[in-house]
Amino acid sequence: MPMNSSFEQRIIELAIDLPKPPGSVANYVATHQVGNLLFISGQLCVSPGGTLVALGSLGENVSVEDGIRAARAAAINVIAQARASLGSLDKIKRVVRLGGFIAATSAFSEHARVMNGASDVIVEIFGEQGRHARSTVGVSSLPLQAAVEVEALFELD
Repeated sequence: MPMNSSFEQRIIELAIDLPKPPGSVANYVATHQVGNLLFISGQLCVSPGGTLVALGSLGENVSVEDGIRAARAAAINVIAQARASLGSLDKIKRVVRLGGFIAATSAFSEHARVMNGASDVIVEIFGEQGRHARSTVGVSSLPLQAAVEVEALFELD
């Protein structure tokens, strides 16, 4: 990504339609800014139409390819939350960290491959400023039986 290209422009170039961010479904806030850090609560793999991209568990009834698409959708929801909180993605200096939660069977071992769906879209949008630290954790279940949930930490200008 050229240094003079804005993150908002990059979203347009990539034809990524940021959905209206979903509201919190429990007693928490979707975003929280502390100094120049913006924390984004875990976002499920909800499509712009409001349905889950993948429902269930990797290694059981969700393919790796569907898991990758679900991780991408969850990351796009993270970005939508960031824009809603900041007004513009161009206030972001860099992506510091992503956390991924993958609903999976105990025998499933391709968590990192699934989470690349989120990491890849982040780097597509933010370029070098999108390269981030990451944790990927397999869990037995997620809210609403979603297959993937992604959280993030951004450094702001």
